[in-house]
Amino acid sequence: MRKPVIAIDGYSSTGKSSISKAIASKLGLIHMDTGALYRGITYFALRHCLNNRKEIDMPCLLNNLEKIQLEFRNEDNDLILYLNDKNISAEIREPQISEYVSIIARQPEVRDFLLEKQRSAADEGGIIMDGRDIGTVVLPAADYKFFLTASVDERTKRRYLELKQLGIQTDKLAVKQNLVVRDKIDSERETSPLMKAADAVVIDNTELNKEETIALILSYIKHF
Repeated sequence: MRKPVIAIDGYSSTGKSSISKAIASKLGLIHMDTGALYRGITYFALRHCLNNRKEIDMPCLLNNLEKIQLEFRNEDNDLILYLNDKNISAEIREPQISEYVSIIARQPEVRDFLLEKQRSAADEGGIIMDGRDIGTVVLPAADYKFFLTASVDERTKRRYLELKQLGIQTDKLAVKQNLVVRDKIDSERETSPLMKAADAVVIDNTELNKEETIALILSYIKHF
């Protein structure tokens, strides 16, 4: 029997990736964190396409997209992102990447570059994919669609704690400002904006912990 395709969209720091990863483990599915792909391209841009003002030279990036080889490798049941054979799973979580990733992700050429990679991964079913346009653009025919949201204050707290655990020093105000800016850019971009699919189940996990959110999502998924 074909395993389902599950799309989970939502705002930053709602736990999309960790929740999707846990559900994939419980259901025996592959998990793809599409946000990591955009972070990978942002990582490349910040190292190879900065102009004299230390800003990303977008024509440089777009002209070099074909030089970017992104690959998830399964290491101890954990998908690790490699860029041109370099493990960048830790680097892509740094604040500088978060600062620029929404600008990179709104470029139509970048989204087109990654679209087929994402769709082909779901051809055989058995995958859970999280991002911002999975249920609306990448996998509109997904068997299950969910949209995660939470208050900006709660998301700020979660993101701050995540960075602290990674040993990255920052302050809550800077984290909150970054989230607000990213929300605005992601929601207002012309190409594949962040939005809820018409048939997606909305999960507000402001008052729910990770385990409660997982249980709620699983309650909607039929056994297979």
